Amino acid sequence: MKYKILEHKADLKIKVFGKSKKELFENALLGMQSSLKAEIENSESKIRKIKIKSNDLASLLVDFLSEINYLNEVNQEIYNKIEFLKFSDTELEGKIFGNKVARFGLIIKGVTYHGLEIKKNKNIWQATILFDI
Repeated sequence: MKYKILEHKADLKIKVFGKSKKELFENALLGMQSSLKAEIENSESKIRKIKIKSNDLASLLVDFLSEINYLNEVNQEIYNKIEFLKFSDTELEGKIFGNKVARFGLIIKGVTYHGLEIKKNKNIWQATILFDI
């Protein structure tokens, strides 16, 4: 399992899993993007570069997903894959791949630190993320 949507009264809450921190971030991207319920246009794949520097792993995850959310809105695109060129607990660099969308079924206002949790449990990384919608 890559991710699962958790129950929440007003916002979007997901739990993400990965065998590594890199995979955790990849699956956080997939979980967030699948939640947008976007109508994808038939267009060629778009590639965008992304580069983020943060103070720690939790901040890096929030900053990464916030940047993806910004790119969703500005470019009217949804992203389904990332290739990391550089990845550490405080920095990442890579290419994201996606497609143009006609419209989004859900709009994320922001990625929050509320209840944010990243931990390793029996060789599996897990993160719980709350999005303001």
